Amino acid sequence: MQIDMTQQTPRAVHHAIFVVVPRFNITTLITMTETMRIANYLSAEPLFSWDIVSFDGTEIVASNGMTTRVSAEQDNLPPADYIFVLGSWGTEHYDNRALTAWLRKRARAGSSICGVELGCYIVARAGLLDGKPATIHWSWLSGFRESFDRVDVQECLFTIEGKIMTCSGGLAGVDLMLRLIERTHGSGFSGEIADQMLHHPIRNAGASQRSTMGRSTETMLPLVREAMTLIEGNIEEPLSVPEIADTLDVSQRQLERKFKKHVGCTVVQFGLLRRLQNARLLLISTDLSVREIATASGFNTLSHFAYSFGKFFGRRPSEYREAWPANEPAPSWPGSLSDFLSTLKEIPGRP
Repeated sequence: MQIDMTQQTPRAVHHAIFVVVPRFNITTLITMTETMRIANYLSAEPLFSWDIVSFDGTEIVASNGMTTRVSAEQDNLPPADYIFVLGSWGTEHYDNRALTAWLRKRARAGSSICGVELGCYIVARAGLLDGKPATIHWSWLSGFRESFDRVDVQECLFTIEGKIMTCSGGLAGVDLMLRLIERTHGSGFSGEIADQMLHHPIRNAGASQRSTMGRSTETMLPLVREAMTLIEGNIEEPLSVPEIADTLDVSQRQLERKFKKHVGCTVVQFGLLRRLQNARLLLISTDLSVREIATASGFNTLSHFAYSFGKFFGRRPSEYREAWPANEPAPSWPGSLSDFLSTLKEIPGRP
């Protein structure tokens, strides 16, 4: 029996809308749309279409300084299967009621809504994440958790709960898009797209956002990584070195020796760094007082917190309430492990 190919039903085209706000991460936008473009390239007929829009005018400046021309005609947009809200630096304070109302309307109409990177703040303010699992870029996790206590905040690449999604940003956007394509067109096709993008393996939603903690994956011992994980999981009530060693079933001396060799500082010093980084994030992303932030970051006294913070960041905590001030041309995010190790070498009387 011959099959009349002209009578086959064409595949439905899935439409996506990308909403960008000032200082968004343009790399994330490009990689997410590129995943759909390659899907169209590999298919005999178009599978995806998309619009890029803004509620802040037709020219939006990304975090790298590039200006992107987008549509500002939100009322004339077609129905969408997916709506991705992309935000980065400063989005923790971004509040556009027109966008919030539009997202709620689109959610009621059946669109899947996804907050990407700090765009999760916008989706959360719309009330769409209440009672649902959500993630965000790891550097903002604690601030996001403090701001939205009705959201089940998790450290992972992305979350999908019905028609509400979140994505931690960066290349996790590629993994999310490939998994969505897998749902509609199969794992074989999403794998072909991954081949074209040289993106392997395709990571699952629950995969961890970080693997190195600032150190080489080739030299990092599992013992040291587990110790780091314990430290990061107990910021507010820090564990002592004997408690960490006991939990990992090693001697305190062995733990200290391995940590010093593979990280470059002591367990206590690394714990101090992580608590200072946590405090810096809370200063940027919440309205908590400096005293409340000191307590939430595991400091017993305000004076110890202020001294340690000033020694490492060169500013008082009260002067550090903006990650990227409007009058600065580019963002600055001091406080890497490498910076911290350099500071320890330069300053007498290490913490």
